[in-house]
Amino acid sequence: MKLGIVGATGMVGRVMLKVLESRNFPITNLYLSASKKSLGKRLFFRGKSYELIDIEDLLYNKKPNIVLFSAGSSVSKSWARKFEDLGSIVIDNSSAWRMHDHVKLIVPEINAQLLEKDDKIIANPNCSTIQLVMVLFPLHIQYHIKRVIISTYQSVTGTGKRAVDQLKEESIGNFSCKKIYPYPIYNNVLPHCDSFLEDGYTLEEMKLMKETKKILNNQNISITATSARVPVIGGHSESVNISFTKDINIDKIREILLNIKGLIIQDIPNKNIYPMPLNSHGKDDIFVGRIRRDYSFPNSINLWIVSDNLRKGAATNAVQIAEYLIKKN
Repeated sequence: MKLGIVGATGMVGRVMLKVLESRNFPITNLYLSASKKSLGKRLFFRGKSYELIDIEDLLYNKKPNIVLFSAGSSVSKSWARKFEDLGSIVIDNSSAWRMHDHVKLIVPEINAQLLEKDDKIIANPNCSTIQLVMVLFPLHIQYHIKRVIISTYQSVTGTGKRAVDQLKEESIGNFSCKKIYPYPIYNNVLPHCDSFLEDGYTLEEMKLMKETKKILNNQNISITATSARVPVIGGHSESVNISFTKDINIDKIREILLNIKGLIIQDIPNKNIYPMPLNSHGKDDIFVGRIRRDYSFPNSINLWIVSDNLRKGAATNAVQIAEYLIKKN
């Protein structure tokens, strides 16, 4: 398997390398691409040093079987089709292709079976969407979801390295540091993830709402979202309220979630056992807790979901898609 990574030096790209190594992904040739300022630098994988190359070299000279893209929407829009035309399969971590009708939006545990031989560009969902739908999907099958209200508390790693640098600098008192956010993030919460739209929502919130419906293959579910950036390095948290069309049983809901591979239930409140981003670092699982009935509305529940946004929320999901393609073919 000839594998390429576009955006190899970014936060997600580096985690992709860790995930590929830990999962013993079959690679005969590995090609790492990054921006021009990184050309000539080297990254290590399985004890071997790899020189970073530009994307044109990767496209025209290396011709990988699969390319993992994590270099932003503009790069994906400019280059994904070119790789497709030369026979590569592109698994894209940006938002560039997610809502295109002809592009599958894949969480392998939910809808990998949709993939066909002709699918050469495959979209990786938004990090917050992945951890949400992993919980929603099995419950939707059993009880038919009517409405979802979600509030997210998102790590600075979702913005990138410069955001992490800003938080670290501010945490030691350097508030004159270079800022990626419009305000300090240390000791603060910003109700602002991605750009604001004319209707007052942010792009991040719209991603959550639209992508969830596409993955669940149901445009009739009502979804609303509010996303906030919090001073946490690694791990997104979500407070989720779900209403169903069918009568629910809380014990049955716990049982359903307990039996889903990739979900870990941490829900013993009287022993202070519940999901926290601190405990999600470097893990591929999605953690679920605070599962309880919502007494204010019929057939409704509240729960709390936490996941490492760089792992299952990005790198791991992309690698799992690649693994599925190899196994299928």
